Amino acid sequence: MSGSHAQAFVRFALEQGVLRFGEFKTKSGRLSPYFFNAGLFNDGASVGRLGQFYAQALLDAGLGFDMLFGPAYKGIPLATTTAVALAAQPGVSGHSAPFAFNRKEAKDHGEGGVLVGAPLQGRVVIIDDVITAGTSVRESVALIRAAGAQPAAVLIALDRMERAGADGALSAHSAVQDVEQTYGIPVISIASLVDVMTLLEGDAALAEYREAVRAYRDRYGI
Repeated sequence: MSGSHAQAFVRFALEQGVLRFGEFKTKSGRLSPYFFNAGLFNDGASVGRLGQFYAQALLDAGLGFDMLFGPAYKGIPLATTTAVALAAQPGVSGHSAPFAFNRKEAKDHGEGGVLVGAPLQGRVVIIDDVITAGTSVRESVALIRAAGAQPAAVLIALDRMERAGADGALSAHSAVQDVEQTYGIPVISIASLVDVMTLLEGDAALAEYREAVRAYRDRYGI
């Protein structure tokens, strides 16, 4: 995404309390100087604006695609709001993108199965908030390929640009890089840790957090 859009998104996430600075324990047990949880975009106005950021990042990437897929659970509203935003975009030739999502458990009545929404076909963009272990991407790719469709890209809100593993045995690549290499598909992000750091450098009110985030990136970043 262009620098101005990425910066606008980081500022928006900060204003909504989705991006916070301090000290937070991650699922892996690390102490992170910042926290990002797209699940906190939780009202109509903020989710609508979020969808516009996702749609713009996807269009800016210039990627050919036919539909969107949202992995349960966070990906479901993300794919939905992005589809709405794409349909409202001027100059997209009225591109009303179909979308689908999965259930965590198969439904044994009605239409059954684990998939809901449009049939999976063509080039499919997987939409999620962040990539950590890559589990939802793996499951999504398997579902899409099983349906005879093609995973085209993963679209996320924030690339943490962070290596996994214990301090003495960090992975060679970030989770995003691992997904790109494993599946041979691009990962598009609205913003990245670089954009978060740019925000910190340019905002005197956030100056107290600059060194901690810089040190964290030096230790774990790619």
